Amino acid sequence: METPLQAPQIEQRLTELEIKASLAEDLVDRLNEVIVRQQEQIDLLMREVGRLARRAEPGDDAPPFRSLRDEIPPHY
Repeated sequence: METPLQAPQIEQRLTELEIKASLAEDLVDRLNEVIVRQQEQIDLLMREVGRLARRAEPGDDAPPFRSLRDEIPPHY
């Protein structure tokens, strides 16, 4: 026959659960910070890709992209 949990055992289990909840909350906060930083990086990269796409459009006064394949190596 099982005996009901005594007060010290309940308190210990409750303390362990509180610790686990605290650690989980900290992890969620850190993951959220990572997500925010990644979204900022994505936004920056999207703006850069848009800028590069506009630069590559015909009729733009900016010089076109040069391909390294089109250049003659220095030893020729």
